[in-house]
Amino acid sequence: MSIRDTSAQDIPHTRTKHARLLRPALMIVATVAFLLVLFWLGRGWLAGTHSVDAARLRIAEVTRGDLLRDINADGRVIAGNSPSLYAIEAGTVRLHVVAGDAVKQGDLLAEIDSPTLHSRLQQEEATLASLEADAARAQLAAAQARAEAQRNLDQARIAQQAARRELQRYRRGYEGGAVAQVDLARAEDAVQNTDISHAHAARDASLHGQAAALEARNRAALAQRQAALVNELKRQVQALAIRAPFDGQIGQLFVAPMQTIDANTAVLSVVDLQVFDVEIKVPESFARELAIGMPAEVRGNNQSWPAHVVAVSPEVVNGEVSARLRFEEGKQPHALRQNQRLAARILLDARRNVLKVPRGPALDQGSPRVWVVQDGIARPRSIQTGAYSLEAVEIVSGLAEGERIILSGAENFAHTERVRVKE
Repeated sequence: MSIRDTSAQDIPHTRTKHARLLRPALMIVATVAFLLVLFWLGRGWLAGTHSVDAARLRIAEVTRGDLLRDINADGRVIAGNSPSLYAIEAGTVRLHVVAGDAVKQGDLLAEIDSPTLHSRLQQEEATLASLEADAARAQLAAAQARAEAQRNLDQARIAQQAARRELQRYRRGYEGGAVAQVDLARAEDAVQNTDISHAHAARDASLHGQAAALEARNRAALAQRQAALVNELKRQVQALAIRAPFDGQIGQLFVAPMQTIDANTAVLSVVDLQVFDVEIKVPESFARELAIGMPAEVRGNNQSWPAHVVAVSPEVVNGEVSARLRFEEGKQPHALRQNQRLAARILLDARRNVLKVPRGPALDQGSPRVWVVQDGIARPRSIQTGAYSLEAVEIVSGLAEGERIILSGAENFAHTERVRVKE
């Protein structure tokens, strides 16, 4: 007995030409695909150790054009002349105006009722009257002293003349033998005595006159000093009536009506509507370039007006510097209001036909090296920058027109020389 196999079921097949060529073709395609994958991986490895998506970077192109270095800032209108008026003495204030009233120069705005100051004025006026009387009395005493000294001088001169005439009579009598020599000597002594008395009288008259005049001048000086004090008190009493220093408008009232205030307390402010300035704040980086007299432009309501810088703050507050702009003479717009918002522009410099790129962190940090993107590869390059504006940076050397650089996002490229950028 024999066991049957499956040989009777097998059917022999002959391999066709198409089947013989398919296998090598598939192997060739697989080989090419493998090589392409290796090439792509190798190209990425050779291009750099990092790869970054372009969407995560800020890339800008180097262009050529004009670079305007200017400052644009928002400003507010402030009165160029807006003084606050103060009370010079403590008292009760009576207001005659309210905020917003239009006033003319010299108008009465407020009054300070100060009994203390009025009392001091009356006391000092009484003292002045007393000193003026003393000065007049000193003048009279000086005149009397001079008259008394003159009387004594005149009497001494008369006595001197009488003694000289008596000496002449005795001398003639002695020559005629009618008068003894002793009487002649006595007459000569009398003449010498009158000469001495006359000399002393003349000196006493001069000294008494000088002393009387000095006392009179001293009394007059005291009276003048007191008169100056009274005039000052009168001025202070007049200053209790606060008046408008110029034509304008009442700004703010710092006190309430009939309020009791201390000396040197602000009462109200007056705004001069003829002179307005624009106050702006600029970044600290431009502080060193601002200068008084720089041309400026103020814009608002689709209009612009020429102005110039009149003041720059000497200090930095919160990273900003305050500056004040004033309209050119005769160019101030009408109907301006305190604290009104306007846009301002200050022109610092204008450079024509220069290479420039937009500002970005890579250039704002002052680094002399940037990343240049060419054919999808970013490489570092040293450059030299020039002027900075609010929007662009001047390129002095290191870049050409049309090249692209990374402005931000390249902070982590410090330890490599090439980075592939996937566009």
